[in-house]
Amino acid sequence: MTSIIPARTAPSRVPPASGSSGTGPVAAPLAPRARLLPSLVAVYRAQLSRARVARIPLLFVATFQSVGIMVLMRGVVDGGSEARAVVAGSSVLVVAFVALNLLAQYFGQLRASGGLDHYATLPVPPAAVVLGAAAAYASFTVPGTVFTAITGSVLFQLPMTHLWILVAVIPLSGAALAGLGAALGLLAPRPELATLLGQLGMSAALLLGVLPAERLPQPVGWARDLLPSTYGVEALARSFDARPDWGLIAFFLAICAAVGVLSLAVATWAYRRAAVR
Repeated sequence: MTSIIPARTAPSRVPPASGSSGTGPVAAPLAPRARLLPSLVAVYRAQLSRARVARIPLLFVATFQSVGIMVLMRGVVDGGSEARAVVAGSSVLVVAFVALNLLAQYFGQLRASGGLDHYATLPVPPAAVVLGAAAAYASFTVPGTVFTAITGSVLFQLPMTHLWILVAVIPLSGAALAGLGAALGLLAPRPELATLLGQLGMSAALLLGVLPAERLPQPVGWARDLLPSTYGVEALARSFDARPDWGLIAFFLAICAAVGVLSLAVATWAYRRAAVR
């Protein structure tokens, strides 16, 4: 039987929401903010797939540069502690080229193009954006760093027994340098300045990391102690000894880890500062 009650006077079958007067739509609650670890994994995968196209050129340039430096230094350095310093510094230089130089350029361009606005609209913690991008860029350095360390060991006739220490040196040095590179890119007022600062930082890693510490003047040695990659270089160089001092190596790695946490915290603060502007 068809109802003859007008539609406007028919009772509603849907009860009004609790606490609502029924005069307007009820706003849905906002979704909870994403947790750090799942957000970090998502940003890492996105950045990794985005930069995958440029992976081979990056690896080739960074590795070729470090191997070329070792070949040039082979005519000056014969062996001993100086050879260990050259091989360790050249290996960590691959990390510096990508994690410091290229990451500073990336965040500088991201800030200038308004790309930070996209991340700011996502329910993602700022630390996940910085850590995810830093981890993605640092991941590209693993093959080049391992290849450089093996090539240098053969070139300078160094033992390769303890090259497994790269499992700790690469991520810790990469974290310290990536945090510094991200901070430079986010704090620079223009992308050109971010590129310049990244290249200056890589040049510092080249000069202060590859050259033996005992040949540097004292003021330059103090500057070397302030460079985040120095302690990764020292840890790798000590592993080439016949009887490595593992306590000292652990001490250098602990300093590198502490510097990495500090630099990534500064980069996270710089991201928040740049995103709200």
